[in-house]
Amino acid sequence: MRNLISIAAFALGACSQDAPAADEPAGATDSTDEAAASPAIAAPTPGEILANAAPSEWRTIEPENTLYFELASGRVVIELSPQLAPNHVAQVKALAREGFYDGLSFYRVIEGFVAQGGDPFEAGEIKSAKESLQAEFDEPMRDDIRFTPIKDADGYASGQVGYIDTIPSAVSADGETVWHLHCTGAFAFGRNNERDSASTEFYITMQPQRYLDRNLSVFGRVIAGMEHIHALRRVAPPESEDDDIGETIISVKVAADVSAEDRSDYQILDSASPSFARYVESRRNRPSEFFYFRPDYVDVCQLPMPIREKSAE
Repeated sequence: MRNLISIAAFALGACSQDAPAADEPAGATDSTDEAAASPAIAAPTPGEILANAAPSEWRTIEPENTLYFELASGRVVIELSPQLAPNHVAQVKALAREGFYDGLSFYRVIEGFVAQGGDPFEAGEIKSAKESLQAEFDEPMRDDIRFTPIKDADGYASGQVGYIDTIPSAVSADGETVWHLHCTGAFAFGRNNERDSASTEFYITMQPQRYLDRNLSVFGRVIAGMEHIHALRRVAPPESEDDDIGETIISVKVAADVSAEDRSDYQILDSASPSFARYVESRRNRPSEFFYFRPDYVDVCQLPMPIREKSAE
């Protein structure tokens, strides 16, 4: 069985986390107990911040680095991250352009863990793509990587956490190493026990699985259609072709190869923009009358990413 993600044992340790709540008004920035228990104050809500963000603060998703998974229930859109895992990005795009995933399935879907798909019986032919990849669990920090840190401490990263192009990421305490996080919707390749054994089998995290950070190569994130992943039928890995192999993947395409009229064009608030910083603060401290305690904290995995459909030119 090709690269059945060797994190089955890890699933037993996966901790469930609640989904992000709906937007709430922003709050005070003082982290003292008095401020935490203060009454509602006037401040822009997350929605108001996004509505007033300048057009230049919205980043258009590049079609060449976007995948469309077409399922019976609808389209799943994944933004790829060539900055941190260029070889994995090149591999999945080559496989998509070969039509490798068309007609395959999500054959391993575990509640609260991952939805894994691909070719469990190695029946498909790999053409221009590679048989295996060197791991890209993390990368050396470079000047061209725009990492936007947040001030909040993190239990899994000793350095700082934040965002690279709005993808949750972390930097080591010495500032020398950077990696993407296993937050909800993380897109990565599975592997065997060998470090450099990733090839074709992918998975999407259904909830944060941070203990997997730097053990597998995350190279993208679902930006739209996550509801279709959550709705997948739960199935265990098949032992034979007669077993339930899960729901079919109609096709996987690079967005740049799809006609303009069939594209889903999205924009994400640039994580390096002033409006994004205000948005993070509005989620960190919520001054609505409902809240009597404000923890002055935001979980890097629980911040809803501001995304919108791009207006027609």
